Parts: sequence; structure tokens; C-alpha cells
Amino acid sequence: MIIGVLGPEGSFSEKAAKQWNDSAELRYYEDIQETVDALLLDSVDYSIVPIENSLDGSISITLDLLMEYQLKIAGEVIIQINHHLLSKGRRQDIKVIMSIPQALSQCRKFIKKNFKNVEVRFALSTSHAAKLASESNSIAAIASRESAKIYGLDILAENIQDMNENYTRFIVIGKSTPPATGNDKTSIIVYLEKNRPGALYEILGEFANNSIDLTKIESRPTKKVLGDYLFHIDLRGHIEDKKVRDTLERVKGKVGILKILGSYPAAK
Repeated sequence: MIIGVLGPEGSFSEKAAKQWNDSAELRYYEDIQETVDALLLDSVDYSIVPIENSLDGSISITLDLLMEYQLKIAGEVIIQINHHLLSKGRRQDIKVIMSIPQALSQCRKFIKKNFKNVEVRFALSTSHAAKLASESNSIAAIASRESAKIYGLDILAENIQDMNENYTRFIVIGKSTPPATGNDKTSIIVYLEKNRPGALYEILGEFANNSIDLTKIESRPTKKVLGDYLFHIDLRGHIEDKKVRDTLERVKGKVGILKILGSYPAAK
């Protein structure tokens, strides 16, 4: 099995992939788009990408790609995120701090308190930031402990995130839906097409009437007209379950688009 992940080595996506399947071959890509493209081109069997963080919310590009392409979610992995400040140099040598926007946001208080006048730059991934930091004593990266080992960096400060309860949910995307396990989730996208008073309430009522637990509902702009939205919904149960299947069939008759992204084992 070959899994595509956001690289280079040492990324949290790599950690998620190893947690999902520790014997798979990993291939590394520069960004989320490339990681998904690898699956579409059959270069990998699965791709693992982040979809939401407990502090910063959903990853917009991942939600948009799920709508754009015919992909199936085959699993999910939840990783606790611990950020560390890594560098070859000393604290007083640091002129630039690099990481992905989400990591920089999650460490905002630490940066403001300790490096108020230091330049902050975005990187393609936390491990990419670590790789760049390995090339200059004046650059520090906010990245994982694994990245420190891989790129020969010192950990100047540990667990620098503003809040310790920091988790990222990753999804495993493929081209088919795995069989039911008894502890599953189903992800869908709903487009109302013509919004009207009570339209969303009617749809949510279908799930409530059948005692189906919704674990997430989030709106995303269609990018066509201002005020026009899609709804990403996660629910408990598998598409093979009669209750879920019948409910989705009724929902389908009340919306413009119902896209089933897949049913998959829920993360423990």
C-alpha cells in the first residue's frame, strides 16, 4: 500500500499516516492539492490530509477539494498536536520564525511574548519549515519533535502552543467506501439550491426524527454567488445501515445536491 502525505519527512500528516497504517510506503508532496492529485493520478492508493483542527477549525482547501473531485473518505485519524521551537542557532540568533499559518496562529502568545520583533514567515508544512531552519542559524521553525531529530535541530522551547488541548483530524481519502464496522461515520455535502425559510431545518429534522447523531455541520461558500452555501455534514452510522440510507434518500428529495463523501470507521 502506498499513501500520499504532506511532506517532507517529519510532518504531522506523516504521523497520522503511520498511525493509520504503520507498514505502508509513504510518498511526500508539497501541499494538500498535490497530495490529492497523486490519488487522482493513481500514483498512490490513499492520501491523508488534514481536515480540521480543534483550535482553528476546518481546513478550507480540503473541504473544497472534496466537493470538486470524486473522492471517498475511507478513514479518519486524530492526532494531538504539540508544537516546539526548533533551530540550529541560539535564541538570540533567531531573526525569522517559520511554520504553517495554523501553527503560527496556535503559538501566537508565545511568539508575541518571546520574539516580538522577529519576522514571521509561512511555510508549506511544519516539516518544510524545519528543513529550512536546518540551513540557517537565524531561522527557527515551529514543528514536531520528530522534525528536530530528522533535521538535526535543537529544541529551544517545548509545547509552545497557546492551548494544550490541540488536536487535528486527518481524513484518509481513496476511491471506495470500506465495509461497516459498527462504529462508523458518514460524511456528506448538501446544497439547498434554492434557499427558503426553514429549508435547513427540514433537512436536519430528517436526521433528528430518525435519531441519527450529527457530529459536525459547517457551511462553505459555493464561490458562485455571495450568500450561496454548501453544507458539510458528518453523522454517526454507515451508508449500509438501513436507517442512514433511508434518511439520506429523503434528504436527497429536498435538496439540489446530495454528495455522499463516504462511510468509514470513526477514530477512537
